Amino acid sequence: MIALNPMPIDHEPMPAALADAPIGIFDSGVGGLSVLHDIARHLPQERFLYFADTAHVPYGPRDADDIRQLTARAIEWLYRQGCKIAVVACNSASAFSLDYLRDYYGERFPIIGLVPALKPAVLQSKTKKVAVLATPATFRGKLIKDVVAGFAEPAQVEVLAFTCLDLVPYVEADQANSPQCRETLRQLLDPAVAQGIDYLVLGCTHYPFLKQSLDLLYGDRLTLIDSGLAVARQTSRILIKHGLLAQVADPTRVRIQCVITGHNVEHLSSVLTHLIPTDLTWSIEHVNIATADNSE
Repeated sequence: MIALNPMPIDHEPMPAALADAPIGIFDSGVGGLSVLHDIARHLPQERFLYFADTAHVPYGPRDADDIRQLTARAIEWLYRQGCKIAVVACNSASAFSLDYLRDYYGERFPIIGLVPALKPAVLQSKTKKVAVLATPATFRGKLIKDVVAGFAEPAQVEVLAFTCLDLVPYVEADQANSPQCRETLRQLLDPAVAQGIDYLVLGCTHYPFLKQSLDLLYGDRLTLIDSGLAVARQTSRILIKHGLLAQVADPTRVRIQCVITGHNVEHLSSVLTHLIPTDLTWSIEHVNIATADNSE
């Protein structure tokens, strides 16, 4: 296992953050913007520092140690930038990193993570069959296995697991509504729909951007559910608990500051134009940070 030590031992902890500091949000790519949308709607006075590790996207096929190391370095970077809390807006990263990160930072830097919204799907399903669309890493993690064992199995709800490595690249390339993406979804999910599933859990933060394609394919035959609103509410609770809730919005500041580790700033600027609502101001820039991967 790779040794995890995101903070050099000669670095002192950061000063306590103030309420007007940004919320840090981390994902391997642009998918975490779906979570950011929900938080921004729920907390309109907050601003955000969004870190996308596009040099290493996608995380889903990576092994557990690699995911932990990349996630630890990203969260440490957000901490060093003065963020008041961090949201791990990546199901794959949450599956393997949450316990370690929370133990490491403790109360000085609250960490919020994601679990696929399987529990509400199980509780509301009428057909007793639901599907989860997620990455291989998410299915390997303990979080979703605990939900299946704790809620689905006692309720006698069958959970069908689906994964497809092509979907994240479609979103990253701004092709979520393309005919090719819809055909990929149709081939993947038609068998589950034929078996009678009534809920589809979007278990990757990239996948809410597939909703338009999914609605066109399946309409009211499927209820789509994701973790975004639950994460927004939890973020609010944590900020209130620590006295870090921003009281007023600052109109002179950009609402979303995006930083990426890859060098595709121009391409992602075009993608973000389609993914970020027009009422949210944003900027984008490239940043270099040390990682456990020497592929750059």
